[in-house]
Amino acid sequence: MSQALLLDLVHGCCPTCAGSSLLEESASDSHVFLLCGKRHRDAEETNGFSDRFLSACSSVQVLDSGSTAECLYRFKQTVDQLDLSSIRVLTTPRGRDALVPYQDLLFTAVYTFDYKVRSVGTFTCPSCSGSADTDSPGEGVREEEEVSAFVQQLPALKGEITVLKSTLIPDCFGHGFSTRTGGVSYIPTLSSLNLFSSSRRRDPGAVVMENRRRLALHAGFHPKPLRLVKVNHASDVWVMGKAEPESYDGMVTNQTGIVLAAPGADCMPILFADPVLKVIGAAHAGWRGTLMGVGMATVEAMVTEFGCQVSNIVVVVGPSVGACCFTKEKEQALDFIRIHPDCVPDPDSDRPHVNIRLANRILLQKGGILPEHIHDDTVTDRPCVTPCTSCHPELFFSHVRDGLHFGTQVGFLWIKETAEQAQHPAGESELK
Repeated sequence: MSQALLLDLVHGCCPTCAGSSLLEESASDSHVFLLCGKRHRDAEETNGFSDRFLSACSSVQVLDSGSTAECLYRFKQTVDQLDLSSIRVLTTPRGRDALVPYQDLLFTAVYTFDYKVRSVGTFTCPSCSGSADTDSPGEGVREEEEVSAFVQQLPALKGEITVLKSTLIPDCFGHGFSTRTGGVSYIPTLSSLNLFSSSRRRDPGAVVMENRRRLALHAGFHPKPLRLVKVNHASDVWVMGKAEPESYDGMVTNQTGIVLAAPGADCMPILFADPVLKVIGAAHAGWRGTLMGVGMATVEAMVTEFGCQVSNIVVVVGPSVGACCFTKEKEQALDFIRIHPDCVPDPDSDRPHVNIRLANRILLQKGGILPEHIHDDTVTDRPCVTPCTSCHPELFFSHVRDGLHFGTQVGFLWIKETAEQAQHPAGESELK
């Protein structure tokens, strides 16, 4: 099985000793990467990797960029291009301790790291004397800060950031629905403004955090208070200020400055706002959450916890899969027919199409939300905020279209501070 073999020349040994270690590893099926510090960057040093060492592997690439963060990011890009996930690292104890933090920031659980650690004493040639103390790119800078600084200078991919906004939500709130453009994620199905890092996919936390930072700068909020619902495809709602559940699909608050966000990649990100009492909510509604009533559960939390009147609440449904592209088994489609026959336009098909957006509108209206207070794809006199994610690959991520390795866009909403609050930020300490 092909793997990536990373030889740590920064914290390990000279190229000659590293080559000897390579022969012992039987690396004929390995793609070899040499992690070099300034000490090993010149050709004379790397030429110590003789032809007999090079012939022991299928390819060799030198990683000699200006920082450890950049070296390992370029390493990851090549590993991803080769579709590799198994990585063996030849290093010293100090090297392992130095590299693991970068691994946590720049990789996910998709990748398996096997550290083959040798103490410096096992390297006996004169060139290796004291090699554990050699300089390393970016040494002395906290890993998280170094990685953050590096990803911030990466170019935006697929154009600039674009955010969809509803004219139904008043200006006392900030809000929007992200699209897939303007971020730094390079994996094809995650490119480029992927906003969620999953242990099952290749987009790491550092890249996703940079995407969130860029979205925040564009939309006008601070990225630190962004709270993303912890999806469980049900109808649990977290009232901020109470103990946070392990998972939930909706959340509500009356706190200014806190940005609520709901993910979507076919599932609906739904935003709720009461402009009278200044209360907001965000919910993630897939087909299961729709059937379980997550939309009205969010409304009811606003009413019960903050005294909102249902007739004052406005609801906006973001980009999500349309009935044009979403099908279910007949038995599952029956559940939507029970909500309303129009939710399944072709009930006699082997695999009927299902309109989860319409199902949500009907359930919200039954719960007392005024029809004119819902902005979805049925509304034609406002700018569209509910396009089909599956139909527009250039603008949106889609599970239906892209499979398991899909990216994530979000709907986000916050209560803006008044001029008086900005001058006297009494609640500032609560957000820190």
